[in-house]
Amino acid sequence: MATPFDKRIVIVGGGTAGWMTAAAFSRLLPSGCSVTLVESEQIGTVGVGEATIPHIRYFNQLLGIDEREFIEATQATYKLAIEFVGWGDASSRYMHPFSAFGSDLGGIDFHHHWLAARKALPDRNLDAFSLAAQLAQADRFAPPPPDPDLGYGYAFHLDASRYAMFLRRYAEKRHVTRREGKVSQVDQTPEDGRIEAVVLESGQRVEGDLFIDCSGFRSLLLGQTLGVPFESWKHWLPCDRAVAMASDPLSVLPSYTRSTATATGWQWRIPLQHRTGNGQVYASDCLSDDEACDQLRHSLNSEPLSDPNLIRFEAGCRAHSWEKNCLAIGLSSGFLEPLESTSIYLIQMAIVKCLEFFPAGDDQTMSRDAFNRWMGLEYRRVRDFLILHYHLNRRTDSAFWRHCASMDIPESLKQKIELFQESATIEHYEQGLFAQPSWLAVYLGQGELPTGVDPRALAAPQASVVQTLEAMATRLHQLAQGAPSHREIIRRGGLTREPAAAMSLYGERHG
Repeated sequence: MATPFDKRIVIVGGGTAGWMTAAAFSRLLPSGCSVTLVESEQIGTVGVGEATIPHIRYFNQLLGIDEREFIEATQATYKLAIEFVGWGDASSRYMHPFSAFGSDLGGIDFHHHWLAARKALPDRNLDAFSLAAQLAQADRFAPPPPDPDLGYGYAFHLDASRYAMFLRRYAEKRHVTRREGKVSQVDQTPEDGRIEAVVLESGQRVEGDLFIDCSGFRSLLLGQTLGVPFESWKHWLPCDRAVAMASDPLSVLPSYTRSTATATGWQWRIPLQHRTGNGQVYASDCLSDDEACDQLRHSLNSEPLSDPNLIRFEAGCRAHSWEKNCLAIGLSSGFLEPLESTSIYLIQMAIVKCLEFFPAGDDQTMSRDAFNRWMGLEYRRVRDFLILHYHLNRRTDSAFWRHCASMDIPESLKQKIELFQESATIEHYEQGLFAQPSWLAVYLGQGELPTGVDPRALAAPQASVVQTLEAMATRLHQLAQGAPSHREIIRRGGLTREPAAAMSLYGERHG
């Protein structure tokens, strides 16, 4: 039996999930472990997830990847936020930035003071108190200032296919072996059903001790071979189709992703250096595929570069991601629409947790159960946050949105919403991705105003609070307006890391 230091690891499937896994294993596992990746050039990848969240920076840093090299290789741009258009009522618009809003005053969360004083601040919406949102609205970008009260995270828009190729080169330099071919058969041990090998159409047999299923929606190993059932969440997330098209790059380069609600779902716009990623997510019982393609074409902000690519899916996840000696990562484990750009994050978390709970001995029960609990919570927490967007809509223009507003939702999410409605208290999930500012952005951005706030905020001297908030918003606006354009930063090849140089990008002098 193999030891932890000479395990044969077989990854079935390439794409973003497969090559992220291979790259991480090649860097972080002991040298005695062998890693083989099996993929076929005849099998396409979904390849619509081109927007990320800040966690990808930590993944790249873990692998020792230089950010400027990454940006050039993937034609990436920077991302500070997601703009949601029409998700409250048809005319609403708000940012979900990678930052907090404002600064706490007197030990009381900022949003309580803003809610208490907002009638005296009619021109200061929540976005006015986030530097990331201010930069995004101005199509600007600069590194986070050293002042922690002004800090924010940033992510990237990237070409997912180029990222996979970049990581393939990285992994192969570190002795990952690639096998070309389609899997025609999966061999299991007769005594306990563990996977012992995959057989390619060529007849080649690839044996392993641990198998990673990155086969996409097919879930060839976890679903088809080991029979782990799929749990559908379509009753909460009714969209089951997406159509994607590339178009020419935009003349002005936004530093944010845009999500625009339509009568039957929503559209995305993702700005890259060499092209713009566009797509429409919709419910097939409300809109035909041909209608969706036509709507997407008419919405493009630049000339199309490709034909529509239709993707069928169902929101949900497998009952668990690790069964016997097989662990699923990416779409083979579950799918949640890219509304909050979480697809690559869920891949990343599965990789990190696989390394953390790496099966060391013959009995893997505790590691397997811990991994499954963790990933199950990750999927459900993201699921609930996506449901929040749909359920809090205030649109009345279609049966689709009226259904989403009135549908039953998970009890844990219902309690969170009711708590905020009653007291403006934001209870974020333990072990959940989205922290308090994210929930606040959606609650208030979609018009969910609470009936109560922290009484200490009401008791504070309102004139002084208003003056402080005005000064805060003015400061952030001035900083944003002094920053360079996003395109200029990309033209320079990326960021400068020194704090003094970072502040100089905001047009400020510090002596």
